[in-house]
Amino acid sequence: MSLYDRAEPGNGPLAGLRVVDLTTARAGPTCTRQLADMGADVVWVANPHRSFDLGGSDQHNLRRNKRSVLLDLADPQGNGAFLRLADRADVVVENYRPAVKHRLNIDYDILSARNPRLVYASISGFGQEGPHAGRPGVDQIAQGVSGLMSVTGPPGEGPWRTGIAVSDTAAGTFLTQGVLAALLARERTGRGQWVHTSLLEAAINFMDFQAVRWLTDGEIPPQEGNNHPTIVPMGTFTTADGHVNVAPVGRLDDFATALGVPELIEDPRFADLNSRRAHRDELAEIIQHRLATATTAEWVERLNAAGCPCGPVLAVDETFADSQVEHLNVFSMVPHPDGGEVAALRLPLTFSATPAAVGAGPVHPGHHTREVLAELGYGPAEIEALAGPAA
Repeated sequence: MSLYDRAEPGNGPLAGLRVVDLTTARAGPTCTRQLADMGADVVWVANPHRSFDLGGSDQHNLRRNKRSVLLDLADPQGNGAFLRLADRADVVVENYRPAVKHRLNIDYDILSARNPRLVYASISGFGQEGPHAGRPGVDQIAQGVSGLMSVTGPPGEGPWRTGIAVSDTAAGTFLTQGVLAALLARERTGRGQWVHTSLLEAAINFMDFQAVRWLTDGEIPPQEGNNHPTIVPMGTFTTADGHVNVAPVGRLDDFATALGVPELIEDPRFADLNSRRAHRDELAEIIQHRLATATTAEWVERLNAAGCPCGPVLAVDETFADSQVEHLNVFSMVPHPDGGEVAALRLPLTFSATPAAVGAGPVHPGHHTREVLAELGYGPAEIEALAGPAA
C-alpha cells in the first residue's frame, strides 16, 4: 500500500489553509486544484450568470476536491459576501482579464487593506501590464506567441501545437509555487502580497533551453520532429511491432554494442557530439535499420539492461495499463455529484508525513453556498436572501 492510498482529506501539508477560488477555464483551476490536493480548503466562487462548465471529465478533473458557492460579485450583497469570505481567507486566486478585478472592486489593494495577511494570486493571458495586457488569452494563443509552436512538429511542416494545454498547466503550476513562496514569506514578514503570472510568461519559461539557444547563442531553434533538438542520437524509431524512444546519453559505446552494431564505436562520423550532429541522418538510418529487426519489448529490455534509456511509445489507454503506472496509483476513484464514481488524477507528489489526497469528487456550482454562508456568520434569513430557499 502506498502513502497515497492511506492519505486522508484534511491531513495534507496545507491543512487549515483557506483558499478562495475565483477562477474559470483551466489555468486558474489547475492552481487551486493543486492547493486543494495538498489539503487546503478551497471554496470555488462561481458566477450564477455565466457558463462555468468546460464539460464532462474536463470539468470533473479541474473542480474535484473543492467546495462551491454561487455569488454574483456585481451585486452589492454578493460582493459583500465575497468580501467577508476573503477577510477570512489566506489566499484568493483569480484569472480575470486584468481590468475586471478593479471593476468589481476586489483587487489586491482593496482586499489587502481589509486582510493584510492575504496572499492574492493572479493569472492573465499576457501579464498585468503592457501593450497586450488587456487582450483575452487562451492556451493556444500563448503557445503561438511564446515560440513553442515554432519548435514543435516535423521539420518544414509549419507550426504545430502541443497535444496538451501546456501554457495553462504551466501557469497554474507556477502560480501554485508562487502562492506557497508567498505564504512562507508571510511567516517571516507577517504580511501577504500579490503574486501573478501569465500564460505567455509560463510558456516562454517552459521553452527553457530552446529559449536560451536564441538568448545566449543567437540561434533560432528549428523544428526537429521526434528528434531531440541538440542531443544525437535521441529520438523515436520504428520497431518490428511499434515504436520506441531511445536516449543513449553519453553511452554510445554501450548503445552500439547492445544494438548489435559495434562498428559505430570506431566510425569517425560519430566520434563526438558535434560529429554526430553533422551526420545525424546517417546515424539515424543505421539505428532504424537495427531497431526494425526486433519488437519494442525486446529493445526496451535489451537497451535498458545495457544502461541506455529506452521506452515504448504508448497510447493513453496503454499508459494506464502499464505496470509501473499501475504501481504508482496515479488516479483515484471519487464520488460523482450525480451518483457513482469518476476517476481523478492525483497530485504527482508524495509526502512522507502529510500525504496529499483527492478527498472529494467534483461538485455542482453552488453546492455549498448555504454551508459557507453559515460559516461566515449569516443568519437563516440572510442566507435565504443570498442563496434562495433551501432545496
